[in-house]
Amino acid sequence: MSVQTVKEYLKEFGKDSLVKEFTVSSATVELAAKALDVEPARIAKTMSFHGNETNGCILVVTAGDTKIDNGKFKKQFGFKAKMLGANEVSMLTGHEIGGVCPFANPEHVTTFLDISLKRFDTVFPAAGSSNSAVEVTCDELTKLSKAAEWIDVCKTPELL
Repeated sequence: MSVQTVKEYLKEFGKDSLVKEFTVSSATVELAAKALDVEPARIAKTMSFHGNETNGCILVVTAGDTKIDNGKFKKQFGFKAKMLGANEVSMLTGHEIGGVCPFANPEHVTTFLDISLKRFDTVFPAAGSSNSAVEVTCDELTKLSKAAEWIDVCKTPELL
């Protein structure tokens, strides 16, 4: 998939014009924050994990300044967090590393949003490429990502 695929997907919601494309990479939290001139915490990073028999792939969208808490993850999902390997990311999510986002994903992918994002009025998830992003509110992110639910699976910044 590409940024164009995400734009087409967001067009259904009248949000395609919000996609920002950069001449520089936004593939990491730090690079995205620099490209957008915002604090890294406001970057909504999308992390991809192996799922179970119900969900082939799980995406967890978190604030840029957090890390997955393995104990919380296991309590939430009933199994240990295991990130997708580099060769699996594109195959299972439809997006390349650096552009994995909560939009326009295959049906076997289930998206969850971590409560660490709720600290902000707006956040910036990727938009399908390693040089794109879209600014959305948490309510918009819920709707646009078709998220299953808001969860608490991260270590808060003060605990890192």
